[in-house]
Amino acid sequence: MPNKRIYTPFFILCFVSFFGFSQTETDSIPTTNDPLPAAISNDVVIDTIVRKPLNILAPAKAAFYSAILPGLGQAYNKKYWKIPIVYAAIGTGIYIYLDNDKVYNRYRDAYKSRLAGFTNDEFYGDGPTPKVSSEGLIRAQNTLRRNKELALLITFGLYALNIIDANVDAHLLQYNLDENLALKPHFKYNEQENSTDLGVTLNFKF
Repeated sequence: MPNKRIYTPFFILCFVSFFGFSQTETDSIPTTNDPLPAAISNDVVIDTIVRKPLNILAPAKAAFYSAILPGLGQAYNKKYWKIPIVYAAIGTGIYIYLDNDKVYNRYRDAYKSRLAGFTNDEFYGDGPTPKVSSEGLIRAQNTLRRNKELALLITFGLYALNIIDANVDAHLLQYNLDENLALKPHFKYNEQENSTDLGVTLNFKF
């Protein structure tokens, strides 16, 4: 009987100690559902910004399309509002060229007619003296020729500008500006001078 009284508390003490040790070991093992410790979570930076892959051929394609057909590169860049501007600019240059060419041909035909001995051209008139002299016809032809050349040069310049615009637009559409790179204004209170300072901060995150 005395032996039973000694062994019984001993077994109870061992059981309680084993249960407590098991409970402590179980509690110390982190589970997958537990949040990360504060010391670890503060050091972990998760980038949630989804960036689209860059298409390095997009600028070349836009320029090529605009070279084939003016305005097609702008349509490729989805800048549809620029298409009427492109056609209006190039169309104006072509119209000025054709209009000057038409008037130039009139003065040239009249001058050729006078060289052949005729006096019935539209610039001679019905009187004995011509409305426009032969020297005037020559000056008019020179002026109209320069206007034609200038209009043609401007038209080609606008055509080239249409290609450059499509190329630059395609480049700018791939320029990524997100929270990792930010330029923001800020106000800062100056305690020493009791005033507010205006500044700009440039933030860049790796």
